[in-house]
Amino acid sequence: MQHLSALDVMNGANKLAAGGAVPAAIGLYKTWIDSHPGDPMLPAVLFNYGVLLGETHDDQAALHAYNEAIRLKTDLVPAHINLASVLERLGADEMALQFWGNAISLTASVTDVAMGYRMAALKQRARVLTKLHRTVEAEEALRLSLETNPNQREVIQHYVSTRQRLCRWPVINPVAGLSASQIVGTLAPLSMAIYTDDPMLNLAAAHGYTRHEVGWPDEFYQLEDYRGRPRAADGRLRIGYLSSDLRAHAIGYLTAEMLALHDRTKVEVFAFFCGFKGEDPIKARIRDSVEHWIDINDLNDAQAAALIREKQIDILIDINGHTKDGRTRMLACRPAPVIVNWLGYAGTMGSPYHQYIIADDFIIPPELEKYYSEKVVRLPCYQPNDRRRGTADKTPTRAEVGLPEDAVVFCSFNGSQKISPFTFARWMDVLRQVDNSVLWVLCGQEVVEQRLREEAACQGVDPGRLIFAPSLPNAAHLARYTLADLFLDSLPYGAHTTASDALWMGVPVITVPGRNFAARVCASLVRAAGMPELICDSPQAYVNLAVELGRDSARRLALREKLRAQRDTCVLFDTNLFVREMEALCERLWQDWQEDKVPRPDLTNLDLYLEIGAGLDHGTVETSFIPDYEERYRAILARRNSYTPVPYDNRLWPAPDQL
Repeated sequence: MQHLSALDVMNGANKLAAGGAVPAAIGLYKTWIDSHPGDPMLPAVLFNYGVLLGETHDDQAALHAYNEAIRLKTDLVPAHINLASVLERLGADEMALQFWGNAISLTASVTDVAMGYRMAALKQRARVLTKLHRTVEAEEALRLSLETNPNQREVIQHYVSTRQRLCRWPVINPVAGLSASQIVGTLAPLSMAIYTDDPMLNLAAAHGYTRHEVGWPDEFYQLEDYRGRPRAADGRLRIGYLSSDLRAHAIGYLTAEMLALHDRTKVEVFAFFCGFKGEDPIKARIRDSVEHWIDINDLNDAQAAALIREKQIDILIDINGHTKDGRTRMLACRPAPVIVNWLGYAGTMGSPYHQYIIADDFIIPPELEKYYSEKVVRLPCYQPNDRRRGTADKTPTRAEVGLPEDAVVFCSFNGSQKISPFTFARWMDVLRQVDNSVLWVLCGQEVVEQRLREEAACQGVDPGRLIFAPSLPNAAHLARYTLADLFLDSLPYGAHTTASDALWMGVPVITVPGRNFAARVCASLVRAAGMPELICDSPQAYVNLAVELGRDSARRLALREKLRAQRDTCVLFDTNLFVREMEALCERLWQDWQEDKVPRPDLTNLDLYLEIGAGLDHGTVETSFIPDYEERYRAILARRNSYTPVPYDNRLWPAPDQL
């Protein structure tokens, strides 16, 4: 071993590891390190040793290896970066931030290698700062990363998402030489739905994200040909629910009862879980209620797809879509004959492998189907609910949560990212017109609270009339709803689970729907609760209704009594009805498959629509209420067509003989 050089040992260990002999590679490194304490290449060997240890999940040993490498060579930037990652895995987030900070400080020189390390450290630092709700620091790290290299799609997406959470208006802030249209054209689908109620742009953005961030299955992978595959021998339909959120999460709270109520004589229920590994009561409840709970966290995409094919799933329902921890790359492998987009992501996937989207006739009426790549199928109400949801035994008093006892309390318990400048201006208009009223908003970051107070003052409203509610466990959160008089929806991304929570607790919800999926869910839920009189047809009608109800306690009381009286019979909370309709819908989808009628998503011209939509003004114009919305696109398409033909796509651009 003494005669081996550092290069020899690294090459030898790499060959052993590549051949599957990882323990032997680790042993080779350890023996060489012990016998070469003064070798000038020892820091590099220790670094490579740490990488291999990390791959085998021996984090403590990897931590020691990286620490030794840094002790011997303090400016070894990759060791700082990797050490931080190990510390994060071990739960030491603050120390991880320190070592990523070290890497950033050590990469001030402008070289290709240094820039690569700097971007990696800034990206990881921003991610953990976001996790710790230190959003201002995260925004700064992302800005520095873009100034290092503006051509980073993921960093641009994170940067805009951070600004949305901070209510930094306008959220599209040109940075590092990037134009507004370049930034908008790069947005992640969820941020786009929060940014603008432009259904064509949302479809195009979803497609662009799928194409750039997901791509196609690996070349070695052969797509399964399911033609002729029989149904299960017992005649049941095999339904798979794929989600990272079947736990103490909005999705878990919505689906817990529904999953338990499936008729086991008709369907066999599989839950494919790809989320946080910690335990909680909702996760345990769902796991105990389904026939098959399968954790696919430790499987790569090809392995997970193979497992789902092995289970012979007939209908695979994606409850993540374009949200955190989704397994969209795995779905690109088409692991089931029928793949459905439902519930987790409020919008179209723009993908070639999601064949259907589940909605209802309010969220996607026939005239809006053109903005979805999937075939639209419908339930009476697209959202399930859990009638067994727990509520804290004790309801707090207004004084205990900082509310005035005699005030009219308007509330909005959506996340801060959903507060658009247009929505906030309407809320301030309501407060100005309703004396002795306050707005109760869910928050948790002092910087956001201060930002909104300043904006209220600019709009002529006493900042003290904004009262901020901290996050609470779900049961306690539900209990405090009863202290509010009225819930005010947001636009373009409205209340979804939060609206159901408010309606369940007897709080009237005022909403004005837009055009996009996320902008229409709340009105769908309000209608399904039997309260159509709370759905407004314009922003001014929304303000007027809020003002009228804010001034009329008798009408507010009558609405609350109506909500409570029909809670147990309305469509929104009829979970048995939901399950029967979902099962019937899945049967129809399976029949489509048997008859070779499964649709192919139409993705024509979406790159062009993304380019056009990203260049339109969404910051100062509220797209939801533009009367000639489609004409804006058609006019630009006509100009493009005068230079080079634009393919017919049956959406906004007609065939030449129809012009």
